[in-house]
Amino acid sequence: MLIRKLFKFEGAHIVRNCSSHRCRENIHGHSYIVEVFITSDKLDRGYMVMDFVLLDKVKELVDSFDHTYSLWKEESDELKSFVYKYNRRVAEIPVSPSAEGYALLLLYLIDKILQNTEHKNGEGNVQLSSVRVHETATGYAEAFREDLKDTTKFIIAQRLSSLEYADRILVLEDGRIIGEGTQEKLLASCEAYREIYETQYGKRADGEGMA
Repeated sequence: MLIRKLFKFEGAHIVRNCSSHRCRENIHGHSYIVEVFITSDKLDRGYMVMDFVLLDKVKELVDSFDHTYSLWKEESDELKSFVYKYNRRVAEIPVSPSAEGYALLLLYLIDKILQNTEHKNGEGNVQLSSVRVHETATGYAEAFREDLKDTTKFIIAQRLSSLEYADRILVLEDGRIIGEGTQEKLLASCEAYREIYETQYGKRADGEGMA
């Protein structure tokens, strides 16, 4: 059985090294549609592969790219300086921000989210099958599980929702590493990370609400 969930975000980028000079030489944006395909070998007690409410973390992840400039980590220092100077929302990513690049990156991150999602309603072997990213009304790129083999992703982000399920997070301050570990470890041991978490999520790291 296969299900599909659709998400949307607005984003800007430059796609270097592509054939079109318009795309490789100019900052431009798209209205993206992201389709997430999930499979299971059986249905849960509600006769579902899984309840879509369990994909709230995926929605948070996709929303972290909304109205964000996606900056390829191999970009020139000159453009990086410009982007960070004039944008409050920047995601520095390890792949070129083409539709194919987004599909691979989101596949990797959403797979991590699903692996860490607790199922309590008799779900079967729930797995991410593919992620499809529409960059225009006439074309899309789709990444599949087999595309993840032997891949490592490095993400530089201002929104913690992009990093929540990373295997390893580095916290930098003035060019120095001041924290390292998983999100759970950093919330317990790194004051700077904890402050960012509480600011962005509007709640204390211990789960209590903030006044």
